[in-house]
Amino acid sequence: MESEQLFNRGYCRNSYNSITSASSDEELLDGAGVIMDFHTTEDDNLLDGDASPGSNYAMSNGGGAAGGVSSSTHLLDLLEEPIPGVGTYDDFHTIDWVREKCKDRERHRKINSKKKESAWEFTKSLYDAWSGWLVVTLTGLASGALAGLIDIAADWMNDLKEGVCLSAMWFNHEQCCWGSNETTFAERDKCPQWKTWAELILGQAEGPGSYIMNYFMYTYWALAFAFLAVCLVKVFAPYACGSGIPEIKTILSGFIIRGYLGKWTLMIKTITLVLAVASGLSLGKEGPLVHVACCCGNIFSYLFPKYSKNEAKKREVLSAASAAGVSVAFGAPIGGVLFSLEEVSYYFPLKTLWRSFFAALVAAFVLRSINPFGNSRLVLFYVEYHTPWYLFELFPFILLGVFGGLWGAFFIRANIAWCRRRKSTRFGKYPVLEVITVAAITAIVAFPNPYTRQNTSELIKELFTDCGPLESSQLCQYRSQMNGSQAYPEGSDAAATPGVYSAMWQLSLALIFKIVMTIFTFGLKVPSGLFIPSMAIGAIAGRIVGIAVEQLAYYHHDWFLFKEWCEVGADCITPGLYAMVGAAACLGGVTRMTVSLVVIVFELTGGLEYIVPLMAAVMTSKWVGDAFGREGIYEAHIRLNGYPFLDAKEEFTHTTLAREVMRPRRNDSPLAVLTQDDLTLGELQAIINETSYNGFPVIVSKESQRLVGFALRRDITIAIENARRKQEGIVLNSRVYFTQHAPTLPADSPRPLKLRSILDMSPFTVTDHTPMEIVVDIFRKLGLRQCLVTHNGRLLGIITKKDILRHMAQMANQDPESIMFN
Repeated sequence: MESEQLFNRGYCRNSYNSITSASSDEELLDGAGVIMDFHTTEDDNLLDGDASPGSNYAMSNGGGAAGGVSSSTHLLDLLEEPIPGVGTYDDFHTIDWVREKCKDRERHRKINSKKKESAWEFTKSLYDAWSGWLVVTLTGLASGALAGLIDIAADWMNDLKEGVCLSAMWFNHEQCCWGSNETTFAERDKCPQWKTWAELILGQAEGPGSYIMNYFMYTYWALAFAFLAVCLVKVFAPYACGSGIPEIKTILSGFIIRGYLGKWTLMIKTITLVLAVASGLSLGKEGPLVHVACCCGNIFSYLFPKYSKNEAKKREVLSAASAAGVSVAFGAPIGGVLFSLEEVSYYFPLKTLWRSFFAALVAAFVLRSINPFGNSRLVLFYVEYHTPWYLFELFPFILLGVFGGLWGAFFIRANIAWCRRRKSTRFGKYPVLEVITVAAITAIVAFPNPYTRQNTSELIKELFTDCGPLESSQLCQYRSQMNGSQAYPEGSDAAATPGVYSAMWQLSLALIFKIVMTIFTFGLKVPSGLFIPSMAIGAIAGRIVGIAVEQLAYYHHDWFLFKEWCEVGADCITPGLYAMVGAAACLGGVTRMTVSLVVIVFELTGGLEYIVPLMAAVMTSKWVGDAFGREGIYEAHIRLNGYPFLDAKEEFTHTTLAREVMRPRRNDSPLAVLTQDDLTLGELQAIINETSYNGFPVIVSKESQRLVGFALRRDITIAIENARRKQEGIVLNSRVYFTQHAPTLPADSPRPLKLRSILDMSPFTVTDHTPMEIVVDIFRKLGLRQCLVTHNGRLLGIITKKDILRHMAQMANQDPESIMFN
């Protein structure tokens, strides 16, 4: 009962001294248990939503008639029990980080104090200590297995649009021709076992009739997959749409979106992700894989009370899960950890760093064991380069960075404008029609161009790959310097044939197509990631620039730029490297990632030698993008949806004071408050029914306005219901008091209701002259829901997280009412 007694005293109010001795950020946050928060609500499943019983909050509802106050009050105080639901959180509310950390510290102290009592208690303490590692292990195993399943299924369904393997229906095109002895080097993808739809239906492989039939079947399957995906999302799991990363960021900041990380969302997202990728839409599976991994982490956390009953601890698991998601998406375990730290996590203690690393390791190991691509790699487009880069190439690399920044800024503005139009017009009411329309346009325009017809991951692989003797791509049709005949020389520095120029025209058309379609695709009501389309756009631009520089070096090798490094007949320029740098630059321009992006791409290529070009391009793209707006695409979508998210990267530079932001304002109605001992139950219920506030300050009296504490709306409601159910004589005229002892009442008064145990005796307060810069910093670093504003100890008003967001929008000349979550 230690924790219950602690909360009865006012939620760790006596731990103030621990702040002064804190030796780390985590201890500082723990020590801040002094400051108790406020928000009400319901903790249960972030997603599935069954109320989790057994809250650690005690509540006494005892009371006593006049003359016999002490005996009955003490008796009922002894009989008080924790009430399920008190101290939990409602949907679309923010958790109280300080209270959750305080609860966890008390739970830990209780376990430590008991572990020497018996072998069973010692075993329980070991289980508690290891539960964190167990939950991230399970999350890593599930994430790796699901990623392998998604990769294999998406490859098979993507090839189903073009044909079918007669010898084994479950083989994709590549697997179908593996065992064939009738393939040639030039036409390695053609074998008798694989039949196109024209061969199956018309019996002919060539000619205009077969082309039209293949065109029709390609479009038919694309529409069928897209239609099935959007219908499954709409009917079974509306939260399965989109990439999920903006919502994951918001959830990790402490917001509750119940149903977003549950089993239905996991199941439907896994199925529809395969369908959406196979439909040929301009989207990727990498972002949604982070959502899938976080669903696994959320579901497994309910097996362990340490995480299921504490929302702050659960978010440590979700941070590790997001690292596992990126690990399997790109085959980049360390990049995944850095992605979780840099991009999505709000609170990332050292312990979470180790567990994120372990989860990413387990997930990558499982995916490598499944080997979904048959190349012993974790991703389809793993490449290795064997030629160095030269100093003069930094100039085109930086130009690619500029292109990436410009593309990122353009994409964010265009996509947000389109998504806002979708939200504000009737067009958004027909998600199935929108998906079918976009899928139809994509399929019809994509089929004639071989670079848009193929899977985007395969396109990136082809663009990344260096030309060598084993490459039969049109991009590698160079003319040999020996005898002028067409060949596939060892070195790629040779004159390009018309085939290469034709491929560059097709790539230019593919670039325009990808840019336009990605703007309209991201935000559809199907699972849609942004990593792969952005990388494809950058890789196309990079390959075009790479071939241009290569031909420049070939025809003008006597220029001072090339003379020192480029000898005739020697390798000099690697166009595939330009594609890789361009891909990193465009992805950086859209997401504004830096360190984690460079590490992810470095792990993709396995070459330390190319870190400097990658860093130069990524930093350039970030600087150029930031010149047009500091928000990445995920922050922009968070703002568009109005989630209450305080971005730690955003600086507050205005000189306003707390009294200018607090409510009530000058023309507002007075602040709704409770007095500590002169309210009746009827008056209290009237205040609750007439307002929609999540909590109420408790003051000594209306005259003094001296602050006593803060009571949460949900806790008050549950306490009243519990008192009426368990106690006799609680009526509308019953006096409600928040003090330690009942007030003196006439002898014929009904039994009073004591609510002191649900009162937060140490709410966080600031004075009316506190600069808002400090208030915003406090909200960010302590994860507060709200704080009270006082002047010489007298209550003046309240500042909530939404008040701060409104104020920041107002300072940025935006309409503050247009951004709030409805």
